[in-house]
This record gives sequence, C-alpha cells and structure tokens, in this order.
Amino acid sequence: MQTYDYIITGAGPAGCVLASRLTEDPAVRVLLVEAGGRDSHPFFRMPAGFAKMTKGIASWGWSTVPQRHMNDRVLWYTQAKVIGGGSTINAQIYTRGNALDYDAWRTEAGCKGWSYREVLPYFRRAEGNERFHDDYHGSEGPLGVSMPRATLPICDAFLRAAQQCGIPYNHDFNGRSQDGVGFYQLTQKNVARSSAATAFLRPAMTRSNLTVRTGSEVSRILVERGEAVGVEIVERSGGERSLTYAEREVLVTSGGIGSPRLLLLSGIGPADHLRSVGVDVVHDLRGVGENLQDHLDLSVISECSGDHSYDRVQRIDRTIVAGIQYLLFKSGPVASSLFETGGFWYADSTARSPDIQFHFGRGSGIEKGISKLDNPGVTLNSAFMRPRSRGTVRLANANLRAAPLIDPNYWSDPYDREMSLRGLEMAREIMKAPALKPFLLREALPGPSVTDDRGLFDFACRVAKTDHHPVGACKMGNDAMAVVSPELKVHGIEGLRVCDSSVMPLINSSNTNAPSIMIGEKASDLVRGLPSLPPAVFEHERNERARMAR
Repeated sequence: MQTYDYIITGAGPAGCVLASRLTEDPAVRVLLVEAGGRDSHPFFRMPAGFAKMTKGIASWGWSTVPQRHMNDRVLWYTQAKVIGGGSTINAQIYTRGNALDYDAWRTEAGCKGWSYREVLPYFRRAEGNERFHDDYHGSEGPLGVSMPRATLPICDAFLRAAQQCGIPYNHDFNGRSQDGVGFYQLTQKNVARSSAATAFLRPAMTRSNLTVRTGSEVSRILVERGEAVGVEIVERSGGERSLTYAEREVLVTSGGIGSPRLLLLSGIGPADHLRSVGVDVVHDLRGVGENLQDHLDLSVISECSGDHSYDRVQRIDRTIVAGIQYLLFKSGPVASSLFETGGFWYADSTARSPDIQFHFGRGSGIEKGISKLDNPGVTLNSAFMRPRSRGTVRLANANLRAAPLIDPNYWSDPYDREMSLRGLEMAREIMKAPALKPFLLREALPGPSVTDDRGLFDFACRVAKTDHHPVGACKMGNDAMAVVSPELKVHGIEGLRVCDSSVMPLINSSNTNAPSIMIGEKASDLVRGLPSLPPAVFEHERNERARMAR
C-alpha cells in the first residue's frame, strides 16, 4: 500500500507551487499526480509556441454545451493536460486583476484573509521580476517575469491609437493603477517561457520526498467516515487502477473544470445530479459545479498594408529562419508571445474599475476558431472582465473518460452581452485611429457591412471564444453554495482541500495564471499551518507613519 503525507491531484500552476513549497520540509512525503505528460516539447519553451497550444496540443479536447444565449454556439474549450497546466500553454501574460477584485472576495464573499493587502505578499513571494522591485513586485521569487523582447513598430502604433481614443498609457498594470494601455509583463525568463513547472516544480523534483506521476489520472477521492484518506489513480495508457493513501490531506488542484469534475466523480456534490448520472452520493454538497465564471473574447481583425505582423513568418522558409534566429540569438518572431500589448478600460463608465481587457495580437488566426487572412493581419481581442452570468460543470455520466458538460452560460445576463458588444465597438474604434492608418488597409472582421446591433450580435456569436479563464465552480466562502472555507477546506469533509482557480468566488479582472500561482502560494502556508504573510503596506503609508512619529 502506497502512502504519502499529501497527495496533490494535478500539476497545474497551483499544484506545482504546492509540491515545491510542501517538500521544502524533508520530512514531508508528497505525491503529485498529473494526467498529462512532461513539458518536453520545444513548443512549450518557445514563447510563440502558444499559437499551437489553443489548437489542441496538451489539451483535454473539451467543448462547451450549446450556448443558448449565443445562437446555440458550441465553443472549443482548451484546458491544459500537461505538467505546468495552463502556465505551460498560455500566452504568458502576467496580470493579476484589480485590487478591488480581492477586496470583494473579502467583503462580498466573506473570505477572510483574501483581501488585496493580504494576497499581495503572496504575489510578490512568487515573482522574480527583472524590472520592478517595489511595494507591488518581488524580484527574488521563482517565477520569471519580464518585459517583451520581440515587439514590432505596429505595437507602438497600437498604443498611440488607444491614447488617441482617450485611453492613457500605463507602464505597469500590476502596480498602483490598472487603467490604461501598455506592454504586458510576461512569465518569461531568459526569453523562454517561465511556467509553474519550470519555476517551481523542476527544482523541487531533485528532492527525494517528492514523487511525480505523469500519465496518471486521479479518478476519485477515497472518503471514509467523513474524511478523505486517499485517491484512486488510473493509468491513462493501460487503464490499471491503484489506491494510494494520504496520512495528512488530499489537495485538489485539477483546475477550473477538472477540480469540480473530480469532486463530482468522487460522489461529492449535488445529490440529485450525482444520482441522475449513476454516481453514489458520498457527500451532498450543493455548490460543487455551480458558480462557473469565464471571460469571453471578441475579435477585430484588420488587414495590414505590408509585412507589419508575424503572419509573414508562417511561410515554411521564414519559419525555419525564425527558428534558427531564436535558437542562436533568442530574438525574432519565435521570441514573441504574439499578445504583448493591450490594456484595461471601461465599457461601463460607472464601473468601479476597468471592465474591458484588450489583447493586441500580431497576426490573424493565432488562436483556434479565429479567422486567418490571406495577407498579413493583426487581431485586437476585447473581453468583458466581470461577467454577471453564472454557469455550471456537470457530469455526462459516471465514466471517467466522458467529457464533462461545461456550460459557462455566456450572456445569460443581458448586461454581459451589452458590455461585451461595447468592448467590441471600442476595439473597432482603436483600430481605426490615425496612428494605425499607415499600418492597416481595412477592417476584415467584423467588416464595414456590420453596423447595427443585430449584425454585431450575430458576428459576436460566430467568433466569440473563451479566454481560457474558468473559475468559481468550487467557490470559497461560508454561504450555502460555498464548497470550501477561506482555509480552502471542503465543507463537511476532513482532510480535503481545493487549492486552485476553481475556489475563486468572483473572477478576477484579467488573466488567471498569476492568481492561480498566488492561490498555490497562500494554500501552501495554510496547509503547513504557517502564519500568513503580513499584509502589504505601501510607501505613502510608511511615509505618513514616519511623519506622524516625528
């Protein structure tokens, strides 16, 4: 019988952090189980490899159910299946969201210990920023964070265009203010992807007290007399099943969709749903699979007046040259994550903080489902950041191999649709601004024929894609629909925590990779019983205290 102190159920961003931090104590034995494989493919290292990832590499291959508020559209739903999880296949954009997002976790969701001042020290502890070291940033952490190294002149033109539309420049979206446009910081180190696997897990794998099993999936959590005592593991190649036990805790880090799915497969969730799909009820917990939130992307694609984007590199001879340039000099198109400029602004002028995020992509057809132009093009994505719509994760049946029923329920709240379409119009306005005129010939999509609300809606339903940010389906809190406590303990079951993005009670207003790593950092202290890091204090407050002391 195999026994460990802790079993971690997935090697995504939070799982890698937990495995690293927990094994700092040589007396603690940790098993990390990952359904996917190693991150050994060169695409995982190369920044531009992101373009291949959304098309299916290292993905579960899931899709949504038909979205009834979007003309029954079925959306491809990329979820990582590889060591490092989403941090291994994403666009490497390092953003945390808005400070008010985390304050809302504390005030609206009742999650004590999760306000902005309380989580900022964990962001800083993880971060190894090459440029910033201040109240908002750390420079000594494992996660490499750097500025873009392969921008093009059209990037600067985009920033000028946005300013011509009234959006100010911002040098640091993770600093004092989120508002504005600028260059994104990237999870890169030495012009290569810095994933949770490379930053946290790989150094920890030299420790004898850490065991990592890839190609293995946790099929269910073993619960005896109200306590999680271990897991059942299935080898994905041959289907062999084995039981492994945890003397202390089982830590669920299977991702925004995978974590609620695992709880449901384990008989932990709404009893009526579990019975309907033939799963024995172990613990009736209504909130499992509820409260799903996600960001939805809409795109404007424009044709360039020349070779102003990286579309030109897709010709085979140029691809080879670009690969050699990257290998020899760590420069050129392969050194780009393709989405390195963007920003945050307001669709609703009364919103408490920016509610639209822009990603400016130097190409067309970069992501699965987005049109590829015959000539060079660029893409401007806009996404509404604080959707009011709530969806679900459900099981189709009790078979581990069956895809879950993912229903983000996009635009079930009409406000979300209104704000999303406003964001799309804002993106169109930026692309038509004077600064971009020398670089762009025409708007290819939506195109000049799309002018009224109905046309915009139909276009949006056709081109919308997930931003790959599912959260909330194991939400944290103390209300009747909460799945875990603010200590991340599953309500009603001892020895079981959920420690990833699925616990977010409210989605953060940006990409979700950095918050997932922060959750892993804070979870590691909670699991170890360590005191929380002291809340953040800012320079102006220190100065005021010094003045008062004089």
